[in-house]
Amino acid sequence: MRCIAVVNQKGGVGKTTTALNLSASLAVAERPTLLVDLDPQGNATTGLGIDRAGLAPPTLYQVLLEGEPAGRAVVGTSLPTLHLLPADHDLIGAEVELVGATGRERRLREALEGLGEAYGFVVIDCPPSLGLLTVNALVAAHGALIPLQCEYFALEGLAQLMRTLHLVRERLNAGLEVEGIVLTMYDGRTSLAAQVRAEVERHFDRLLFRTVIPRNVRMSEAPSHGRPVVQYDIRSPGALAYLELAREVIAHDQAGAGERARRAPAAG
Repeated sequence: MRCIAVVNQKGGVGKTTTALNLSASLAVAERPTLLVDLDPQGNATTGLGIDRAGLAPPTLYQVLLEGEPAGRAVVGTSLPTLHLLPADHDLIGAEVELVGATGRERRLREALEGLGEAYGFVVIDCPPSLGLLTVNALVAAHGALIPLQCEYFALEGLAQLMRTLHLVRERLNAGLEVEGIVLTMYDGRTSLAAQVRAEVERHFDRLLFRTVIPRNVRMSEAPSHGRPVVQYDIRSPGALAYLELAREVIAHDQAGAGERARRAPAAG
């Protein structure tokens, strides 16, 4: 099981859109996938057609604060290979309540470990902040995937996020790596988008996914119908882009598994 945290402390960069549609695309590629909605806004939950007000406990709040098994809180979606660990309104208070909790940074990691190998991928939609909920995601994750909007201030805050990833790796999760940076909301008709892309390539070329996520009306419409874009309009540019991103993520996971297998005999 590979756990990926979709993280950026800036809002409006396509973070939830990426977490939701990457999860659905992995599921369409027949990889059993769990989407964890760690954002108290709960947009990933509603984006999959789940009524937050109608959720019965346990939800992610009870998993984090009361020790409920994660498996009891998981719900199905319209895609058989995609499950959801949903957020309800109680999650708004979790950040404050976790402050005094024992093992507060490891609550999510321990909960997900209880799922065993039920999923090939776990994708975590983080809140737009670098607080305790995001730290929980980074401690649980093998990789951090960073959506970066193609706008003037694209690189603003990225250095701070990289420092946070370094600190988590140093103190809490030595195995955390940068899964990659994905450019979102790309409009190839504008010179600004091309300039931002060139700037990101200059500084972070090694970390950049080849796939670029375009601005796409169908992708914007899909959440209001409670569906990921691959179900709403699989031929749309947005759906095709996220399917391609999923292929890159799967290839990275397979390459990593191969590398771990090569190291295993030496370790023994």
